Amino acid sequence: MSDANTYLIKGADLLGAGRQDVLVRDGVVAEVGTPDAQDATVIEADGLIALPGLVDLHAHLREPGREDAETIATGSAAAAAGGFTAVLAMANTSPVTDTAEAAERVLDLGRDYGLVDVQPVGAVTKGLAGEQLAELGLMARSRAAVRVFSDDGRCVHDARLMRRALEYVKAFGGVVSQHAQEPRLADQFACCHEGELSGRLGLPGWPGVAEEVIVARDVMLARHTGSRVHVAHVSTAGSVEVIRWARAQGIAVTAEVTPHHLMLDTSLLTGYDLTFKVNPPLRPTEDITELRKALADGTIDAVATDHAPHARHDKQHAFAEAAFGMLGLEQALQVVNTVMVQPGLLTWAQVADVMSVTPARIAGLDGHGRPIAVGEPANLTLIDPVATVTVDGAASHSLSRNNPWHRLSLTGRVHATLLRGRPTLLNEEIQE
Repeated sequence: MSDANTYLIKGADLLGAGRQDVLVRDGVVAEVGTPDAQDATVIEADGLIALPGLVDLHAHLREPGREDAETIATGSAAAAAGGFTAVLAMANTSPVTDTAEAAERVLDLGRDYGLVDVQPVGAVTKGLAGEQLAELGLMARSRAAVRVFSDDGRCVHDARLMRRALEYVKAFGGVVSQHAQEPRLADQFACCHEGELSGRLGLPGWPGVAEEVIVARDVMLARHTGSRVHVAHVSTAGSVEVIRWARAQGIAVTAEVTPHHLMLDTSLLTGYDLTFKVNPPLRPTEDITELRKALADGTIDAVATDHAPHARHDKQHAFAEAAFGMLGLEQALQVVNTVMVQPGLLTWAQVADVMSVTPARIAGLDGHGRPIAVGEPANLTLIDPVATVTVDGAASHSLSRNNPWHRLSLTGRVHATLLRGRPTLLNEEIQE
Protein backbone atom coordinates (compact mmCIF):
# COMPACT_ATOMS: atom_id res chain seq x y z
CA MET A 1 0.00 0.00 0.00
CA SER A 2 1.37 3.42 -0.93
CA ASP A 3 1.83 6.23 1.56
CA ALA A 4 -0.20 9.31 0.57
CA ASN A 5 2.70 11.52 1.64
CA THR A 6 5.36 9.67 -0.35
CA TYR A 7 6.07 9.97 -4.07
CA LEU A 8 8.81 8.44 -6.17
CA ILE A 9 9.60 10.48 -9.28
CA LYS A 10 11.25 7.97 -11.59
CA GLY A 11 13.77 8.84 -14.25
CA ALA A 12 13.52 12.62 -14.26
CA ASP A 13 16.31 14.64 -15.84
CA LEU A 14 17.33 17.00 -13.04
CA LEU A 15 17.82 20.45 -14.57
CA GLY A 16 18.95 18.77 -17.76
CA ALA A 17 22.04 17.33 -16.02
CA GLY A 18 21.12 13.64 -16.03
CA ARG A 19 18.39 11.19 -15.09
CA GLN A 20 17.83 10.29 -11.45
CA ASP A 21 14.98 9.15 -9.24
CA VAL A 22 13.71 11.55 -6.58
CA LEU A 23 11.97 10.30 -3.45
CA VAL A 24 9.65 12.83 -1.83
CA ARG A 25 8.39 12.15 1.68
CA ASP A 26 6.43 14.39 4.06
CA GLY A 27 6.98 17.49 1.96
CA VAL A 28 10.74 17.28 1.50
CA VAL A 29 13.19 15.58 -0.83
CA ALA A 30 14.17 12.42 1.07
CA GLU A 31 16.55 10.80 -1.41
CA VAL A 32 18.03 11.42 -4.85
CA GLY A 33 19.62 8.74 -6.99
CA THR A 34 18.19 5.23 -6.98
CA PRO A 35 15.94 5.03 -3.93
CA ASP A 36 13.88 1.93 -3.26
CA ALA A 37 10.55 2.93 -1.75
CA GLN A 38 7.85 0.27 -1.84
CA ASP A 39 5.33 2.55 -0.12
CA ALA A 40 5.63 5.40 -2.62
CA THR A 41 3.19 6.50 -5.29
CA VAL A 42 5.20 6.42 -8.51
CA ILE A 43 5.28 9.38 -10.89
CA GLU A 44 6.79 8.23 -14.18
CA ALA A 45 9.10 10.98 -15.39
CA ASP A 46 11.07 9.36 -18.21
CA GLY A 47 11.83 12.10 -20.74
CA LEU A 48 10.78 14.88 -18.36
CA ILE A 49 12.94 17.73 -17.02
CA ALA A 50 12.71 18.33 -13.26
CA LEU A 51 13.00 21.94 -12.11
CA PRO A 52 12.52 23.62 -8.76
CA GLY A 53 8.95 24.94 -8.57
CA LEU A 54 8.58 28.16 -10.53
CA VAL A 55 8.16 31.52 -8.77
CA ASP A 56 6.29 34.39 -10.44
CA LEU A 57 7.30 37.84 -9.25
CA HIS A 58 4.40 39.57 -10.95
CA ALA A 59 0.79 38.40 -11.29
CA HIS A 60 -2.61 40.02 -11.01
CA LEU A 61 -5.10 37.73 -9.28
CA ARG A 62 -7.85 40.40 -9.10
CA GLU A 63 -9.33 39.26 -5.77
CA PRO A 64 -10.66 41.13 -3.87
CA GLY A 65 -12.80 43.34 -6.06
CA ARG A 66 -12.74 41.89 -9.57
CA GLU A 67 -13.74 38.29 -9.08
CA ASP A 68 -15.48 38.43 -12.47
CA ALA A 69 -12.01 38.50 -14.08
CA GLU A 70 -10.08 36.17 -11.76
CA THR A 71 -10.10 34.82 -8.23
CA ILE A 72 -7.22 33.63 -6.14
CA ALA A 73 -8.63 30.12 -6.64
CA THR A 74 -8.69 30.27 -10.45
CA GLY A 75 -5.40 32.17 -10.63
CA SER A 76 -3.81 29.57 -8.37
CA ALA A 77 -5.06 26.80 -10.66
CA ALA A 78 -3.60 28.58 -13.68
CA ALA A 79 -0.31 28.97 -11.82
CA ALA A 80 -0.13 25.30 -10.85
CA ALA A 81 -0.92 24.32 -14.44
CA GLY A 82 2.03 26.44 -15.55
CA GLY A 83 4.47 24.83 -13.10
CA PHE A 84 4.43 27.56 -10.45
CA THR A 85 4.58 26.89 -6.72
CA ALA A 86 4.65 30.55 -5.61
CA VAL A 87 3.05 33.67 -7.05
CA LEU A 88 3.38 37.30 -5.97
CA ALA A 89 -0.04 38.95 -6.19
CA MET A 90 0.05 42.60 -7.22
CA ALA A 91 -1.57 45.27 -5.09
CA ASN A 92 -3.99 46.84 -7.59
CA THR A 93 -7.04 45.09 -6.18
CA SER A 94 -10.18 46.70 -4.78
CA PRO A 95 -9.57 47.62 -2.05
CA VAL A 96 -5.89 48.18 -2.80
CA THR A 97 -3.43 46.05 -0.84
CA ASP A 98 -2.02 49.02 1.04
CA THR A 99 -2.59 47.93 4.65
CA ALA A 100 -1.47 45.04 6.81
CA GLU A 101 -5.05 43.75 7.03
CA ALA A 102 -5.46 43.72 3.25
CA ALA A 103 -2.15 41.89 2.78
CA GLU A 104 -3.08 39.25 5.36
CA ARG A 105 -6.42 38.72 3.62
CA VAL A 106 -4.69 37.90 0.33
CA LEU A 107 -2.26 35.60 2.13
CA ASP A 108 -5.09 33.73 3.86
CA LEU A 109 -7.10 33.29 0.66
CA GLY A 110 -4.08 31.73 -1.01
CA ARG A 111 -3.61 29.35 1.91
CA ASP A 112 -7.28 28.39 1.81
CA TYR A 113 -6.95 27.13 -1.76
CA GLY A 114 -3.48 25.68 -1.25
CA LEU A 115 -2.47 25.17 -4.88
CA VAL A 116 0.39 27.68 -4.77
CA ASP A 117 1.88 29.97 -2.15
CA VAL A 118 0.28 33.36 -2.79
CA GLN A 119 2.50 36.14 -1.47
CA PRO A 120 0.93 39.61 -1.45
CA VAL A 121 2.76 42.58 -2.93
CA GLY A 122 2.11 45.78 -0.99
CA ALA A 123 1.28 49.10 -2.61
CA VAL A 124 3.97 51.77 -2.44
CA THR A 125 1.42 54.56 -2.07
CA LYS A 126 -2.02 54.76 -0.48
CA GLY A 127 -4.68 53.80 -2.98
CA LEU A 128 -2.00 53.73 -5.70
CA ALA A 129 -2.56 57.48 -5.88
CA GLY A 130 1.13 58.40 -5.89
CA GLU A 131 0.71 60.98 -3.12
CA GLN A 132 1.45 59.37 0.28
CA LEU A 133 3.39 56.28 1.25
CA ALA A 134 1.28 53.28 2.19
CA GLU A 135 1.74 51.32 5.44
CA LEU A 136 5.05 49.79 4.29
CA GLY A 137 6.38 48.96 7.74
CA LEU A 138 3.08 47.54 9.02
CA MET A 139 2.74 45.33 5.96
CA ALA A 140 6.31 44.12 6.42
CA ARG A 141 5.67 43.28 10.10
CA SER A 142 2.33 41.61 9.45
CA ARG A 143 1.72 37.87 9.12
CA ALA A 144 2.05 38.40 5.37
CA ALA A 145 5.67 39.55 5.84
CA VAL A 146 5.48 41.71 2.72
CA ARG A 147 8.88 42.39 1.17
CA VAL A 148 7.99 43.55 -2.36
CA PHE A 149 6.11 46.81 -2.90
CA SER A 150 4.70 48.10 -6.17
CA ASP A 151 2.10 50.46 -7.58
CA ASP A 152 2.14 48.33 -10.72
CA GLY A 153 -0.18 49.62 -13.37
CA ARG A 154 0.99 53.08 -12.31
CA CYS A 155 4.44 54.56 -12.02
CA VAL A 156 5.72 56.08 -8.79
CA HIS A 157 6.63 59.12 -10.85
CA ASP A 158 7.33 61.57 -8.01
CA ALA A 159 11.09 61.33 -7.48
CA ARG A 160 10.95 62.47 -3.85
CA LEU A 161 8.28 59.90 -3.00
CA MET A 162 10.24 57.16 -4.74
CA ARG A 163 13.33 58.14 -2.76
CA ARG A 164 11.40 57.94 0.52
CA ALA A 165 10.01 54.53 -0.39
CA LEU A 166 13.49 53.21 -1.15
CA GLU A 167 14.81 54.57 2.14
CA TYR A 168 11.91 53.07 4.09
CA VAL A 169 12.10 49.52 2.70
CA LYS A 170 15.86 49.39 3.16
CA ALA A 171 15.36 49.08 6.93
CA PHE A 172 13.76 45.63 6.60
CA GLY A 173 15.36 44.35 3.39
CA GLY A 174 12.41 45.18 1.15
CA VAL A 175 12.43 46.08 -2.52
CA VAL A 176 10.39 48.50 -4.62
CA SER A 177 9.23 47.09 -7.95
CA GLN A 178 8.72 49.96 -10.35
CA HIS A 179 6.31 50.20 -13.27
CA ALA A 180 8.55 52.47 -15.33
CA GLN A 181 6.34 54.88 -17.27
CA GLU A 182 6.90 58.62 -17.21
CA PRO A 183 3.29 59.87 -17.49
CA ARG A 184 4.26 63.08 -19.25
CA LEU A 185 5.79 61.03 -22.06
CA ALA A 186 3.26 58.18 -22.11
CA ASP A 187 -0.09 58.96 -20.52
CA GLN A 188 -2.93 56.61 -19.59
CA PHE A 189 -4.12 56.39 -23.22
CA ALA A 190 -0.71 55.53 -24.73
CA CYS A 191 -1.17 52.01 -26.04
CA CYS A 192 1.08 51.27 -29.01
CA HIS A 193 4.84 51.46 -29.41
CA GLU A 194 5.51 54.92 -30.80
CA GLY A 195 6.64 54.65 -34.39
CA GLU A 196 5.44 54.23 -37.93
CA LEU A 197 2.82 51.66 -36.93
CA SER A 198 1.22 53.78 -34.20
CA GLY A 199 0.94 56.66 -36.67
CA ARG A 200 -0.57 54.46 -39.36
CA LEU A 201 -3.08 52.91 -36.95
CA GLY A 202 -3.94 56.23 -35.33
CA LEU A 203 -3.12 54.91 -31.83
CA PRO A 204 -1.54 57.02 -29.06
CA GLY A 205 2.19 56.33 -28.98
CA TRP A 206 4.08 54.84 -26.00
CA PRO A 207 7.76 55.67 -26.69
CA GLY A 208 10.52 53.53 -25.24
CA VAL A 209 12.10 56.60 -23.68
CA ALA A 210 9.13 56.92 -21.31
CA GLU A 211 10.30 53.70 -19.70
CA GLU A 212 14.01 54.38 -19.96
CA VAL A 213 14.05 57.75 -18.19
CA ILE A 214 12.33 56.26 -15.13
CA VAL A 215 14.70 53.28 -15.09
CA ALA A 216 17.67 55.69 -15.27
CA ARG A 217 16.27 57.89 -12.49
CA ASP A 218 15.47 54.96 -10.22
CA VAL A 219 18.86 53.26 -10.47
CA MET A 220 20.43 56.57 -9.46
CA LEU A 221 18.02 56.85 -6.53
CA ALA A 222 18.92 53.28 -5.55
CA ARG A 223 22.60 54.23 -5.60
CA HIS A 224 21.91 57.35 -3.52
CA THR A 225 19.86 55.51 -0.90
CA GLY A 226 21.81 52.24 -0.89
CA SER A 227 18.52 50.46 -1.32
CA ARG A 228 17.18 47.87 -3.79
CA VAL A 229 15.06 48.66 -6.83
CA HIS A 230 13.45 46.15 -9.16
CA VAL A 231 12.39 47.05 -12.69
CA ALA A 232 9.14 45.38 -13.70
CA HIS A 233 8.39 44.18 -17.23
CA VAL A 234 11.45 45.62 -19.02
CA SER A 235 10.49 46.11 -22.66
CA THR A 236 13.17 48.13 -24.48
CA ALA A 237 16.78 47.81 -25.54
CA GLY A 238 17.42 51.23 -23.96
CA SER A 239 16.28 50.00 -20.55
CA VAL A 240 18.60 47.01 -20.92
CA GLU A 241 21.47 49.40 -21.61
CA VAL A 242 20.74 51.42 -18.47
CA ILE A 243 20.39 48.30 -16.28
CA ARG A 244 23.62 46.84 -17.64
CA TRP A 245 25.45 50.08 -16.81
CA ALA A 246 23.94 50.22 -13.32
CA ARG A 247 24.94 46.65 -12.52
CA ALA A 248 28.48 47.41 -13.64
CA GLN A 249 28.51 50.25 -11.08
CA GLY A 250 27.43 47.88 -8.31
CA ILE A 251 23.98 49.44 -7.94
CA ALA A 252 21.42 47.10 -6.36
CA VAL A 253 19.05 46.79 -9.31
CA THR A 254 17.24 43.69 -10.51
CA ALA A 255 14.92 43.35 -13.48
CA GLU A 256 12.32 41.08 -15.00
CA VAL A 257 11.04 40.42 -18.51
CA THR A 258 7.68 38.97 -19.46
CA PRO A 259 7.08 36.01 -21.79
CA HIS A 260 5.13 38.22 -24.16
CA HIS A 261 7.93 40.76 -24.47
CA LEU A 262 10.28 37.87 -25.28
CA MET A 263 8.14 36.58 -28.13
CA LEU A 264 5.41 38.90 -29.42
CA ASP A 265 6.09 42.09 -31.40
CA THR A 266 4.20 45.28 -32.07
CA SER A 267 3.07 44.19 -35.56
CA LEU A 268 0.37 42.09 -33.86
CA LEU A 269 -1.56 45.31 -33.21
CA THR A 270 -2.13 45.79 -36.95
CA GLY A 271 -5.54 44.12 -36.71
CA TYR A 272 -6.56 46.06 -33.57
CA ASP A 273 -6.84 42.79 -31.65
CA LEU A 274 -7.36 43.95 -28.06
CA THR A 275 -5.79 40.76 -26.70
CA PHE A 276 -2.45 42.28 -27.61
CA LYS A 277 -3.00 45.57 -25.79
CA VAL A 278 -0.58 45.47 -22.87
CA ASN A 279 1.39 47.94 -20.73
CA PRO A 280 4.20 48.47 -21.56
CA PRO A 281 3.26 47.75 -25.16
CA LEU A 282 4.65 45.07 -27.40
CA ARG A 283 7.85 46.39 -28.97
CA PRO A 284 9.67 45.91 -32.32
CA THR A 285 11.78 42.85 -33.06
CA GLU A 286 15.03 44.69 -32.37
CA ASP A 287 13.93 45.21 -28.75
CA ILE A 288 12.92 41.54 -28.46
CA THR A 289 16.38 40.49 -29.64
CA GLU A 290 18.06 42.63 -26.98
CA LEU A 291 15.71 41.37 -24.25
CA ARG A 292 16.58 37.77 -25.10
CA LYS A 293 20.30 38.57 -25.04
CA ALA A 294 19.93 40.35 -21.69
CA LEU A 295 18.11 37.41 -20.14
CA ALA A 296 20.76 35.04 -21.46
CA ASP A 297 23.72 37.08 -20.18
CA GLY A 298 22.19 37.81 -16.76
CA THR A 299 21.50 41.51 -17.20
CA ILE A 300 17.83 40.69 -16.74
CA ASP A 301 17.43 38.49 -13.67
CA ALA A 302 14.03 36.89 -14.01
CA VAL A 303 11.05 35.99 -16.15
CA ALA A 304 7.78 37.24 -14.63
CA THR A 305 4.41 36.75 -16.26
CA ASP A 306 2.52 40.00 -15.55
CA HIS A 307 -0.52 37.71 -15.75
CA ALA A 308 -3.37 40.20 -16.22
CA PRO A 309 -6.81 38.61 -16.65
CA HIS A 310 -9.72 40.78 -17.73
CA ALA A 311 -13.43 40.17 -18.04
CA ARG A 312 -14.62 40.29 -21.63
CA HIS A 313 -16.47 43.59 -21.15
CA ASP A 314 -13.26 45.32 -20.01
CA LYS A 315 -11.62 44.54 -23.33
CA GLN A 316 -14.62 45.30 -25.55
CA HIS A 317 -14.02 49.01 -26.05
CA ALA A 318 -12.31 51.26 -28.54
CA PHE A 319 -8.63 50.35 -28.53
CA ALA A 320 -7.40 53.37 -26.56
CA GLU A 321 -10.03 52.87 -23.83
CA ALA A 322 -9.81 49.07 -23.45
CA ALA A 323 -8.05 47.44 -20.51
CA PHE A 324 -4.34 46.64 -20.72
CA GLY A 325 -3.08 43.13 -20.13
CA MET A 326 -2.96 39.48 -21.14
CA LEU A 327 -2.77 36.05 -19.54
CA GLY A 328 0.64 34.52 -18.84
CA LEU A 329 0.78 31.94 -16.06
CA GLU A 330 -0.06 28.78 -17.97
CA GLN A 331 2.19 29.31 -20.99
CA ALA A 332 5.20 31.10 -19.44
CA LEU A 333 7.47 28.06 -19.20
CA GLN A 334 6.46 26.92 -22.67
CA VAL A 335 7.34 30.32 -24.12
CA VAL A 336 10.74 30.37 -22.40
CA ASN A 337 11.42 26.87 -23.68
CA THR A 338 10.39 27.86 -27.21
CA VAL A 339 12.33 31.12 -27.56
CA MET A 340 15.24 30.62 -25.14
CA VAL A 341 15.98 26.92 -24.55
CA GLN A 342 15.31 25.38 -27.96
CA PRO A 343 17.47 27.99 -29.78
CA GLY A 344 20.29 27.37 -27.26
CA LEU A 345 20.13 30.73 -25.46
CA LEU A 346 19.45 29.18 -22.03
CA THR A 347 20.15 25.81 -20.45
CA TRP A 348 17.61 24.17 -18.17
CA ALA A 349 19.78 25.08 -15.18
CA GLN A 350 19.58 28.71 -16.29
CA VAL A 351 15.81 28.42 -16.69
CA ALA A 352 15.67 27.23 -13.08
CA ASP A 353 17.66 30.30 -12.12
CA VAL A 354 15.54 32.91 -13.94
CA MET A 355 12.16 31.32 -13.19
CA SER A 356 12.69 29.99 -9.66
CA VAL A 357 15.95 30.60 -7.82
CA THR A 358 16.43 34.30 -8.50
CA PRO A 359 12.74 35.30 -8.26
CA ALA A 360 12.56 33.56 -4.86
CA ARG A 361 15.66 35.41 -3.72
CA ILE A 362 14.36 38.80 -4.90
CA ALA A 363 11.03 38.19 -3.14
CA GLY A 364 12.57 36.78 0.04
CA LEU A 365 10.74 33.44 -0.26
CA ASP A 366 13.11 31.16 1.61
CA GLY A 367 11.19 27.94 0.96
CA HIS A 368 11.22 28.30 -2.82
CA GLY A 369 13.89 28.28 -5.49
CA ARG A 370 15.81 25.65 -3.57
CA PRO A 371 18.04 22.91 -5.04
CA ILE A 372 16.55 19.50 -5.78
CA ALA A 373 18.53 17.93 -2.96
CA VAL A 374 18.01 15.89 0.17
CA GLY A 375 16.33 17.85 2.95
CA GLU A 376 15.04 20.61 0.69
CA PRO A 377 11.33 21.46 0.34
CA ALA A 378 9.82 19.36 -2.43
CA ASN A 379 8.60 22.23 -4.61
CA LEU A 380 9.03 20.75 -8.06
CA THR A 381 7.99 21.12 -11.68
CA LEU A 382 8.15 18.40 -14.35
CA ILE A 383 8.04 19.40 -18.01
CA ASP A 384 8.15 17.45 -21.24
CA PRO A 385 10.65 19.63 -23.12
CA VAL A 386 9.92 18.43 -26.66
CA ALA A 387 6.14 18.10 -26.77
CA THR A 388 4.49 20.43 -29.27
CA VAL A 389 1.38 22.13 -27.94
CA THR A 390 -1.14 24.21 -29.84
CA VAL A 391 -2.64 26.50 -27.22
CA ASP A 392 -6.41 26.46 -26.78
CA GLY A 393 -7.35 29.67 -25.00
CA ALA A 394 -10.79 28.31 -24.17
CA ALA A 395 -9.21 25.57 -22.04
CA SER A 396 -7.48 27.98 -19.65
CA HIS A 397 -7.94 27.57 -15.91
CA SER A 398 -8.22 31.35 -15.68
CA LEU A 399 -11.68 32.91 -15.62
CA SER A 400 -10.61 35.26 -18.39
CA ARG A 401 -9.91 34.56 -22.05
CA ASN A 402 -7.50 37.34 -23.07
CA ASN A 403 -4.88 34.73 -23.97
CA PRO A 404 -2.28 35.96 -26.49
CA TRP A 405 -1.01 32.41 -27.07
CA HIS A 406 -4.32 31.10 -28.42
CA ARG A 407 -3.72 28.95 -31.54
CA LEU A 408 0.06 29.39 -31.31
CA SER A 409 2.30 26.32 -31.36
CA LEU A 410 4.68 26.21 -28.38
CA THR A 411 7.26 23.65 -27.34
CA GLY A 412 6.94 21.96 -23.95
CA ARG A 413 4.15 20.63 -21.78
CA VAL A 414 4.02 20.91 -17.98
CA HIS A 415 3.30 17.40 -16.71
CA ALA A 416 3.32 17.85 -12.93
CA THR A 417 3.74 20.43 -10.17
CA LEU A 418 4.42 19.55 -6.53
CA LEU A 419 4.00 22.00 -3.66
CA ARG A 420 5.85 20.78 -0.56
CA GLY A 421 5.58 17.23 -1.81
CA ARG A 422 1.90 17.31 -2.72
CA PRO A 423 0.95 17.22 -6.39
CA THR A 424 -1.11 20.24 -7.39
CA LEU A 425 -0.88 19.22 -11.05
CA LEU A 426 -0.44 15.60 -12.11
CA ASN A 427 -0.70 14.20 -15.64
CA GLU A 428 -1.68 17.74 -16.63
CA GLU A 429 -4.72 17.67 -14.33
CA ILE A 430 -5.21 20.01 -11.35
CA GLN A 431 -5.28 18.11 -8.06
CA GLU A 432 -7.79 19.79 -5.78
